Amino acid sequence: MIQVTIWNEFRHEKTDEAVKKVYPEGIHQQIAQFLKEDDFSVRTATLDEPEHGLTEEVLANTDVLIWWGHVAHNEVSDKIVQRVHQCVLEGMGLVVLHSGHMSKIFMKLMGTSCDLKWREAQEHCRIWTIDPSHPIVEGIGEYIELEQEEMYGEHFDIPTPDDLIFISWYPGGEVFRSGCTYHRGNGKIFYFQPGHETYPSYYNKEVQKVIKNGVRWCQPTQNTYPNYGHHEPLEDITNRKGNKQ
Repeated sequence: MIQVTIWNEFRHEKTDEAVKKVYPEGIHQQIAQFLKEDDFSVRTATLDEPEHGLTEEVLANTDVLIWWGHVAHNEVSDKIVQRVHQCVLEGMGLVVLHSGHMSKIFMKLMGTSCDLKWREAQEHCRIWTIDPSHPIVEGIGEYIELEQEEMYGEHFDIPTPDDLIFISWYPGGEVFRSGCTYHRGNGKIFYFQPGHETYPSYYNKEVQKVIKNGVRWCQPTQNTYPNYGHHEPLEDITNRKGNKQ
């Protein structure tokens, strides 16, 4: 069973009535609810918990971490970011949703500004499948139609993805690389764009399916994390030409 931790800063839902109306228990709880429909072991963590809910014990028992943040990126402790970063390098999967593109952890893993164009205007969004053979699009058709979603537009300042899975289109003419994968160390990363806090994107069955597929794709392999630093020779080099006796 894949062990999933859903991290949400959980601020909008406490202070904004429009957000509370859509996600009364928090975005993390809505994601947890649909993940529990499948064979996942699910826990949640939020910003204001001790160590942001991401203790060494929690992360040691997390196969895939889902990350949602927006207004409080700078409140995330650098110590916790480094902890999560090391876990990803060692093999933990990471699914970054919507405005998590500006989170400290995603920016650290990407090494770029991760900035983009945006507009909140209740526009509809068409998410086109670019790689129909990829496991993350299993059960998804040629596109996903959302009645409302925040516009994200190019240029999206990210490294070239290992896999480009989705591109979104908006009525204003913008397009956006809305589903991307990366490998960092032993870990796998999936960025998926839908999920503005005042729109019900996480109630959409196809969006839910993509996130479930993303979690499965990101789960750790059994590969051993390499040993770095000083390395003893595997062969006897004492009598090789050029070596002093």
